[in-house]
Amino acid sequence: MPDNDAFLREQLVQLLRGGNAHVDVLSALKGFPSKLYGAKPENSPHSAWELLEHMRIALRDIWDFSTNDEYVEKKFPDDYWPATAEPPSKEAWQESVRALKEDLEAFEELIRNPDSNLYAQIPWGKEDQTLLREVLLAADHNSYHTGELVFLRRTLGAWKG
Repeated sequence: MPDNDAFLREQLVQLLRGGNAHVDVLSALKGFPSKLYGAKPENSPHSAWELLEHMRIALRDIWDFSTNDEYVEKKFPDDYWPATAEPPSKEAWQESVRALKEDLEAFEELIRNPDSNLYAQIPWGKEDQTLLREVLLAADHNSYHTGELVFLRRTLGAWKG
């Protein structure tokens, strides 16, 4: 009989990474042409930079909420989106991708840690907020915006997947 807790934790890691039913976020970002970081096709609500930064900010916020007993809630939507459609530099894009990757890895470590109680209510949360709920929220959020990112790349002619 499999260890159900370890099995669940591994499934949560896979869900957070993405890629089972669709492309994962890091693959969707890989090789994104720098000249298109700030591009917005007609009727597109967001550029790739806006989506990347939003995903990074939101994932970090969910991580902070899940792990920091001094968590301070951000103001939505202002604190969750970058101020401009274009990154200030190519390095800013690369730094954002690196930070997103690091936060995904940190979440994976937290999930895999058997001392992390997936079911206990987060004491500083409002109600019914558990690590399990926050991991599912992060995975759902990443999946939604990864889909937007791939659609944007296709619209811009920058997707070969």
